[in-house]
Amino acid sequence: MQEIIGQVGSLLLGAVPTMVLFIVLVLAYQFLVQGPLGATLKARRARTVGAIEDAQKAIEKAEERAGEYAGKLRQARAEVYKVREQRMKQWTGERDTALEAARKAAGQRVAEARVELEAEAAAARKSIQGAQGELASQVVRAVLPAAAGSSR
Repeated sequence: MQEIIGQVGSLLLGAVPTMVLFIVLVLAYQFLVQGPLGATLKARRARTVGAIEDAQKAIEKAEERAGEYAGKLRQARAEVYKVREQRMKQWTGERDTALEAARKAAGQRVAEARVELEAEAAAARKSIQGAQGELASQVVRAVLPAAAGSSR
């Protein structure tokens, strides 16, 4: 058993330089290959996945802005429709006022014309009544001239 322990000890003692070389090789791999490779992979990930994430964030911001713009556009349209409605009401009121004024003026002209016509009719009646006696005598002379001449 001593012999086995001695052989294992000599093997371990012979393996120490190999272990030291292996540890140095692992450390060199860590510093020379693994570190730069990890940094390159991180940069690659930042360029690809990070760029995708940045693009998604930009899309989200753009959608938010588009929503804001759509809201502002709806609000502006509502204001335009409101102003348009007010103007239409104003124009309708002005039109109604102008129509009412025209109706009153036309009614007044009709009333004046009616009064003037009635005055002319009354004057014509007076003229006819004043000339009634003379007309009757002219009719009698026209109808009865022969009768008046035969009795003479």
